[in-house]
Amino acid sequence: MAILTTRLTRVLNIRYPIVSAPMAFAGGGALAAAVSRAGGLGLIGGGYGDAGWLKEQFNAAGDARVGVGFITWSLRKSPSLLTDVLKRRPAAVMLSFGDPRPFVDEIRAAGAALICQCQDMHHVKDALLVGADVVVAQGAEAGGHGASRATLTLLPEAADFIAARAPATLLLAAGGIADGRGLAAALMLGGDGVLVGTRLWASNEALVKERHHAAIVASSGDDTLRTRVPDIARQLAWPKEFTARIHRNAFADRWHGREQELERSAAIEGPRYALAFTEGDPDNTGVWFGEAAGLIHAIEPAAAIVERMVTEARLRLESYGGAALA
Repeated sequence: MAILTTRLTRVLNIRYPIVSAPMAFAGGGALAAAVSRAGGLGLIGGGYGDAGWLKEQFNAAGDARVGVGFITWSLRKSPSLLTDVLKRRPAAVMLSFGDPRPFVDEIRAAGAALICQCQDMHHVKDALLVGADVVVAQGAEAGGHGASRATLTLLPEAADFIAARAPATLLLAAGGIADGRGLAAALMLGGDGVLVGTRLWASNEALVKERHHAAIVASSGDDTLRTRVPDIARQLAWPKEFTARIHRNAFADRWHGREQELERSAAIEGPRYALAFTEGDPDNTGVWFGEAAGLIHAIEPAAAIVERMVTEARLRLESYGGAALA
């Protein structure tokens, strides 16, 4: 068994510096538990707020030590969801895409670590102001919602700022990280670990339809795009600074660039989108993965993914990435 110790592993009491992203609809209790039992920390995706689903997924996680994540602007509509979840004693709560302030005190009182996901330096500075225990620097390569900064530059810039202003704060990298090379790179760039989405979306335990999994295996990193069309189809009022990265499929090609027309047709197209998603149709709905698709060639157990990432990262770090030192 490989060992890879960082500040993150010591503070969160985990073996490996890997946290699973709380992916809405895909990151359920089985995936979170599998990641935690493999040595990382699994987060259940709270999504847009469904108390029954959250209860079901925490039950599915069993006795595994897991956390949870919420879309912050959506949580403000149903704050009781957080209150209910905190009764399950999650190890951490991740807040993304909105002001965390309304929830910070309650999370701290419950003894959970506060993770704030950030897409630019303004978000990073704000996370430090509210006293986040962990900051996630999420690059635009990531699947799902995000902004425009790239992981390769946002991470070290955030690392420098945190080291100068709040050195006890932990930093995770997210976006485009799917193997041990990405984990090693994140540590070399100043991160304490990684938040992994797309690679674990392509796991046996993820709540993902079979044909959606087939789509990612067949895709390269070129086969995604950032767009607003899935949010328009679902009539979700996402803040305009955040777009979604999804598979470039027939649905995306049909409507990307025709957003105003889709808005006018949402009452018709929305149910079509939802039905296609429920049926696992890979062509006529949003298929939610990021640029790391080109690094994924099989659907595997989450534990195998975690173990391989750590083993590969250790080899890379021990060999200085293959560099020759004169």
